[in-house]
Amino acid sequence: MVEQNRQVYQARSIVQHYSQLRQLQPAEQTILDLFRSEWSKITLLDIGVGGGRTTQHFSGLVQAYMGIDYAPEMIAACQERFPLADSSDSSGSSGSSNPSKVFQVMDARQMQQFPDHAFDFILFSFNGIDALCHGDRQQVFQEVSRIGKPGGYFFFSSHNLQGIERELNWKNQVSLNPLKTYVNLIMFGLLRFFNRSISLKQLQQADHEMIQDESHNFRLKQYYVRPQEQLTQLQTAFNAIKIYSWKSGLEITTPDELSANTEMWLYYLCQIKEPEL
Repeated sequence: MVEQNRQVYQARSIVQHYSQLRQLQPAEQTILDLFRSEWSKITLLDIGVGGGRTTQHFSGLVQAYMGIDYAPEMIAACQERFPLADSSDSSGSSGSSNPSKVFQVMDARQMQQFPDHAFDFILFSFNGIDALCHGDRQQVFQEVSRIGKPGGYFFFSSHNLQGIERELNWKNQVSLNPLKTYVNLIMFGLLRFFNRSISLKQLQQADHEMIQDESHNFRLKQYYVRPQEQLTQLQTAFNAIKIYSWKSGLEITTPDELSANTEMWLYYLCQIKEPEL
């Protein structure tokens, strides 16, 4: 499944799609503004950089910027989009003493090229981590906590199981608008077809699940997780975890608000713990 997802991200049409994206999500803009006075002192790692959507917003603000992606085609697209960027060698070092942008092909599960505590801020945007299965995600969290500086930050987005649970209940697809109802039911039918082995009851009882959703015409199978379960997973290596709304960019501050949230994905800002002795 993970390799199948990788192949989707290597497809020419998908690379072109991500190369054309420009705007930040509301939660990303919130974080950009929140750290506005600190970016100039920050070394930033942009995981799953894709076609460079986030590069254009963050790279000019930080002290040092590196973007990585496990799809060589995505890195090639970034280098074409930002022709003055450098490519780092296999050790992770750049050929320039103070490059503004560095891109490298690398898998987030295996970032041995980076030493411990190398980055102040690590970004994994646009639900890129959800292309991985449960065990691989835990491996990414471990690697991030290793290469991130203690007290530094990890900011990522992930699909919300509560959101897809709502979508897989046909009753939620009916509205007063007949055309909207028709479109909703068509999408519901496709979602059910591609996930016919998963019942609504099974989904309601799960903490996380792999869902073949509508992304890129149902070509991706992605990880969906309940927010409370995601918090539990993160608590081993991270603290001071904050959750932000995808739609508004506002922080979700109460357990009731979190348990009732049905947005399709959420953003998590985590502070990296001090390593245990």
